[in-house]
Amino acid sequence: MNLNRSDKLFKEAQKLIPGGVNSPVRAFKEIGINPPFIAKAQGSRVYDEDGNEYIDFVGSWGPMILGHNHPGIKKALGKQLELGTSYGAPTALEVETAGIITEIVPSVEMIRMVNSGTEATMSALRLARAYTKREKIVKFAGNYHGHHVIENTITADYNDTEGIKAIFRESGAQIATVILEPVSGNMGVVPAKQEFLDNLRAITQKYGSLLIFDEVMTGFRVALGGAQSLYNIKPDLTCFGKIIGGGLPVGAYGGKREIMEMVAPLGPVYQAGTLSGNPLAMTAGLTALKILRENPEIYIQLEKKAKRLQEGLETDIMEARINRVGSMMSVFFTQKPVFDYRSAKKCNTQMYAKYCKSMLEKGIYLPPSQFEAFFISHSHTDEDIDLFLQKNKEILGRTGGLKIL
Repeated sequence: MNLNRSDKLFKEAQKLIPGGVNSPVRAFKEIGINPPFIAKAQGSRVYDEDGNEYIDFVGSWGPMILGHNHPGIKKALGKQLELGTSYGAPTALEVETAGIITEIVPSVEMIRMVNSGTEATMSALRLARAYTKREKIVKFAGNYHGHHVIENTITADYNDTEGIKAIFRESGAQIATVILEPVSGNMGVVPAKQEFLDNLRAITQKYGSLLIFDEVMTGFRVALGGAQSLYNIKPDLTCFGKIIGGGLPVGAYGGKREIMEMVAPLGPVYQAGTLSGNPLAMTAGLTALKILRENPEIYIQLEKKAKRLQEGLETDIMEARINRVGSMMSVFFTQKPVFDYRSAKKCNTQMYAKYCKSMLEKGIYLPPSQFEAFFISHSHTDEDIDLFLQKNKEILGRTGGLKIL
């Protein structure tokens, strides 16, 4: 695998950009190599500046559920480009996008578009505090809600029902909201237990606190209606991103009408954004959402592909646990279940780093961190899954132990 041009670009980038990248995980530090610089992408493939081709299981960290450079999205963007890129004014696209999201996700009665998942979670937390007139926030170790500072925070253990009960017994009257990823993708893929989420919904209602689902990653990914449709739970507020922008920068937060009506200009919670509801992002996201809504078989096919990949990996890698929900998946090098941040951190991250590097050399592009998710897209073919499993076997010993160790 030749990375000469990528190495040169990375060297130059480090002089100009902190760490040479605009988001930390892209630096590939955890697997000990310089990152390939991507030049183009199509379908299930990405191509770097040195001409190397990879089957991509990162998918721009989740948005590319339909694959790269989807013809329908590309065509729609071309038409919108002829009309302009940004107006700073209301558009019909915003109304239509809001309409399709509220149609698909029943818990969302009103929605506000923003520009990133970080902006969505930050805004939702401010809104929850204003609505409840309380300050404390409960979040969970291993869940990531953006890089903004969350003050007056109580950090709990994910999937710990008794722990959350104890927190509410002590501080329930001061807790404005509980925020979580219903399927975590930021300590690797770690799904919430049904009992845990049922308890969260009940206890927040009992104490008058809000429940916020951070579905920036899982929204329209693990199911059309997101993780909340899988667990049959209606949060008070939901944060979105990734897929609703069709690959362009986007974020959104929405929920019950009486809560959302506190947002300016209707209410006192001021939040604004120059590029919020950008017509290009709305065009790409609206096109993606329409395709997903009108073709429910996509999720059936995603489940089949992801399940086959999971079962193949479980057969071949004896040292690993495979966590999966829908088309999100993680390989944890451990013999024990991974159900929270502590158990995730006990995994053999050095083994994952060597595995990821070896797979990259074989043309399989995986997230360069143990604590990120694999994403399967509709553009991945059965042949892509077969090739993944073939390359996986090539770097494993007969006992399932990595040859590279």
